[in-house]
Amino acid sequence: MARTVFRTPLITPLLRGLARLLLALSGWRVVGEIPRLQRFVLIGAPHTSNWDFILMLLAILTARLDVHWMGKDSLFPAPVGGLMRWLGGIPIDRSKPSGVVAQMVERYAETDALIVLIPPEGTRSRVERWKTGFYHIAAGAEVPIVLGYIDASRKELGFGPAYQPSGDIERDLPEIQHFYHDKRGLRR
Repeated sequence: MARTVFRTPLITPLLRGLARLLLALSGWRVVGEIPRLQRFVLIGAPHTSNWDFILMLLAILTARLDVHWMGKDSLFPAPVGGLMRWLGGIPIDRSKPSGVVAQMVERYAETDALIVLIPPEGTRSRVERWKTGFYHIAAGAEVPIVLGYIDASRKELGFGPAYQPSGDIERDLPEIQHFYHDKRGLRR
C-alpha cells in the first residue's frame, strides 16, 4: 500500500500532537487497546453525525493506526485521486459484478497490513438494521472485526475487543451489536 497521511514523516507526528491537543481541550479521551494485528476491519459506531468521523479520526491518530476507507472510484479522478489515496482512500468500482465485498477481500489478500474503517450503519441517520458488508468483508478475508466506538455520554472514543467472525452472521451480528447497546452517538 502507498504511504498515507497516517505514515508520512513530519506530517504524521504533527497531526498526532494536534489530535491529542484537540481531544484534551474538548474533554474527550481515547480508551481501550488496539489489538496488535496487521489486518482487520475496524467498525465505528454509532455513526450519527459528521463529527463522529472527525472524532474517530483523532482517536485513530493518537492510536497510531494506518487506517483506510472505501470510496466510490469517481472520488479518485486525477489530479485529486492521489490526495484521496494519501488520505487513506481505497477506490471501489461499484459497477463490477463481483461487488464491493469481493474487491475488498481481494485487497486484503494482496497485502500483509490493512486496516479498513467501516461505519456499519452505512449512514449518519438512526437505523434499525446495520448494513452487513463489514461482516462479509472480514469473514471473506478471514480477518477479525475490531469494535471501535464513540460514546458521547462519557466523552469516550474507544477500541473494544477484536471479534473473529464465525461465518454465521445470524449468530455473530447480535453479539457484535450488543457491545454497542450502551454507547451513544453525538445525536440520538
